[in-house]
Amino acid sequence: MVIPILPGAIGCLAGVLIFGPLWGFVYSYVGISLGSLCAFLLARRYGAPLVRNISPKNYEKYIGWLEQDNKFEKFFAAAIFFPVAPDDFLCYLAGLTRMRFRRMATIIFLCKPFSIALYSTGLYLTGVQVLGLMRW
Repeated sequence: MVIPILPGAIGCLAGVLIFGPLWGFVYSYVGISLGSLCAFLLARRYGAPLVRNISPKNYEKYIGWLEQDNKFEKFFAAAIFFPVAPDDFLCYLAGLTRMRFRRMATIIFLCKPFSIALYSTGLYLTGVQVLGLMRW
């Protein structure tokens, strides 16, 4: 999350295959949540040049949302809740807003479990089938 090399879905898959669905979810949730908060703080510290360098394409795509703080928070919460948005990048982008750290943490802690559970469960079932690990 802090160094966006691998998509979060790969970490979720590894977690559920190594630790099982419950503990894989727990470890993914804790790791992704801490990484999201670190990304927010890094963007706060280093600003737009850091965020732009992470993904120039996404930066140009989403930078307009920053002009509308109220709309950005709602958009951000929805994007974190559903597992299809570029969450990693949006956490960096949120660091460029006036959003307070407490608000960011609340959104991550309340909205992130749904998408991680969806990834963890779906990837676990898919990975188990693909890798032939079904035992029944």
